[in-house]
Amino acid sequence: MSNDYPYQDTFEIDLQNKGLAKVTINEYTKILSDMFDYLSDFNKGYQENHKVSNLFNRDIEEYLQMLLDERKINHNTYNKVLSHINVYFNYLFTHQLNSNLPTIDIKGLKHEPKSELDTSWLDKLNDILADANVHFYARMTVLLISKGFKSEEFLQPGFYRLFNQITFSDEEKVFINLFDKFIDPIQLKQNSQDIFLKQRLAKNPHITSAGLHKYLTPSEQYLGFSLSPSELFKSYVVDFIKKNPDLSDSKLSSQLNLDLSSINYYKGLIKKD
Repeated sequence: MSNDYPYQDTFEIDLQNKGLAKVTINEYTKILSDMFDYLSDFNKGYQENHKVSNLFNRDIEEYLQMLLDERKINHNTYNKVLSHINVYFNYLFTHQLNSNLPTIDIKGLKHEPKSELDTSWLDKLNDILADANVHFYARMTVLLISKGFKSEEFLQPGFYRLFNQITFSDEEKVFINLFDKFIDPIQLKQNSQDIFLKQRLAKNPHITSAGLHKYLTPSEQYLGFSLSPSELFKSYVVDFIKKNPDLSDSKLSSQLNLDLSSINYYKGLIKKD
């Protein structure tokens, strides 16, 4: 089985030996896989030579800045991501797998006040879907999140099977018919039935989380609100809970496909509004 990022096998064995929980190790996998996906897609130096020895602080800073600018992560998440990346490069350095520490001069960010979630996009959904100035992938992202899916779900290979089971309104079906005309030739080119595919022929045709943001950013600037999938999903859940005040936590958990601790977290966000 191939690694999702350099030295994944030995690094994650080291984390296990240090007693880290499986959920924490999965967090490292997600963060580091995403970073190296981004570097593979957008960093010319790393594209030319996929070696960690060619990565410097400016490369890591570029990725972190993208998280702030395009995915709209908060400062706490930024610091958590930086911490995980730092642990990884420290491991490589101390085990003589890399001769430099590209995170050594990168500082964390100060705590920031929590901003209010914007749920107004849900009321504008049909207008957004009908707006040709918004990229097809951006419109599909908004539509799927409005149905309760996270980006890590709909970017997964094989999601088209679940997509075909979703119930859509008449207005949404109009958009889907237009989307089909956009995606059909790409699916043919990439020999895949999935709905988030790279437009250029590629060995791995599926769009990564980093690649998706390339399509979201121009549409975000046009629409004037954040299209960060995590922020959209957060606002979707908050809106759902607000509109269903009589549902028990267990029913909310079932309908939103979230565990009870997540339901408590989102209810906490509502209380802070």
